[in-house]
Amino acid sequence: MATASIWLSFAFMLGLVMRQVGLPPLVGYLAAGFILSIYGFESNDILEEVAHAGVLLLLFSVGLKLRLKTLFRMEILAGSLMHMLITIVLLYLILTTVVQLDSQLALMVAIALSFSSTVVAAKVLESKRELRAFHGRVAIGILIMQDMVAVAVLSIGNGVAPSPWALVLFGLLFVRPVMFRLLDISGHGELVVLYGLLLALVIGGSSFEYFGLSSELGALLLGVMLSSHKRAVELSNSLWSLKEIMLVGFFLQIGLLGHPNLEILQQALLINIFILFKTLLFFTILILFKLRARSSFLASLSLATYSEFGLIVANMGVAKGWLDSEWMTLLAVTVAISFTIAAPLNRHAHEIYERIERFLLRFELSKSHPDDEPINIGNSHIMVMGMGRIGTGAYDLLTQHQERVIGLDSDPIKVEMHRQKGRRVLYADAEDPGFWAKLKLEGVHTVMLAMPELTAKVLAAKQLRKIGFTGTITTTVVFEEEMPQLQQAGADFIYNYYDGVGASFAQRSMELIAEQKT
Repeated sequence: MATASIWLSFAFMLGLVMRQVGLPPLVGYLAAGFILSIYGFESNDILEEVAHAGVLLLLFSVGLKLRLKTLFRMEILAGSLMHMLITIVLLYLILTTVVQLDSQLALMVAIALSFSSTVVAAKVLESKRELRAFHGRVAIGILIMQDMVAVAVLSIGNGVAPSPWALVLFGLLFVRPVMFRLLDISGHGELVVLYGLLLALVIGGSSFEYFGLSSELGALLLGVMLSSHKRAVELSNSLWSLKEIMLVGFFLQIGLLGHPNLEILQQALLINIFILFKTLLFFTILILFKLRARSSFLASLSLATYSEFGLIVANMGVAKGWLDSEWMTLLAVTVAISFTIAAPLNRHAHEIYERIERFLLRFELSKSHPDDEPINIGNSHIMVMGMGRIGTGAYDLLTQHQERVIGLDSDPIKVEMHRQKGRRVLYADAEDPGFWAKLKLEGVHTVMLAMPELTAKVLAAKQLRKIGFTGTITTTVVFEEEMPQLQQAGADFIYNYYDGVGASFAQRSMELIAEQKT
């Protein structure tokens, strides 16, 4: 109990410090692990179980927001394999010729460093609500492919193939209606949380592990299986706090793996220089698959880390005698540093892109990916960005008043659902500066920003004013302290989320429109 108290205290204090200086708290959790490691603290079975549970819950939550059919495209399947192959070959050559490592040792290290962190990318994309944005789906798809390769490497390295009984897991597809029904009758309290834990940790985690497969992959796929359920988002939200607390254990555990003396720290920093190459390679490959510069940049930055899976592969190498234990410490510090670098970069990814957009646009191909092309809004007079509950209520009221309105949303599944109900809704990412720059706004006199993310609304408002839009911008807020940012960005009317529902938002916007007409 005393050890746990120290862990929690250090994690909270350093997490708070990092938050105050503008860095993500996870950087503080990693630093807490490093400091505790210096003073002789080590991970134990309890922390490992908590950390593993946190990872499974995160991946299960990610799965709840994804659709497999939107993941497995050529840019994901071929792109991920191309990146891994080039990375492994180049690292192998560097390690054997420059560092002069044994060929087997060099291959093991190269493989370990070829993966990107599923946990960090998923957490970053989830925190920015970009899992369903095009670049988010591409990044997660690549990570799923990498995870599958990692499972294969571990199976070959251990000399153990997945059990033939693993085919039994395909039976989960047939019990999917039962899983849906159990979610329906679980209510909205602690029972739905327990059901989520059962799916993520037991059915998705332990059962896959029992049959020789990755528990991480199992948790992700179980989430995907339930992603089309109407209460999938509610289930994810109910697990949110529990998942975040358990993930603190994961980052603490990574920090506790390594004792970063000066020599190891220097070596780890040198290895992290290679992250730049990995990121540029991701960007190049995605550009070649016709993604726009913005999507390629944001997806690449999400993947700009080394992976916790690399530590698992390295641990297997140590157990087999292929790697010295010092390599395990070095790789643990290297992975932790990559997390520390990637977290703040991803937090400010959109601002960074805005600064280098002109340079990156030079690399775009003339023909864009079909899912990544600008859209035409036709002869609409009002745009509603974000077709959630507020946006949908606003859209419906406006159409009842015979207004020419079009909805836009960054979730392709939500777009499809609205179209089936007869609404004019198109796929678009409000945080894409390129989208706003190429958008023809002739005839549009009002843009309603109903997205949940403050950063997306602020960026959209700024971009609208930047391209010369002089019409009315209306938007929603959850917290009153968000209002000044939106006012500075150019919003004309700011509607407090708790003052009413979407129809009230639309009603007030229509009053403003009427005032303009008179």
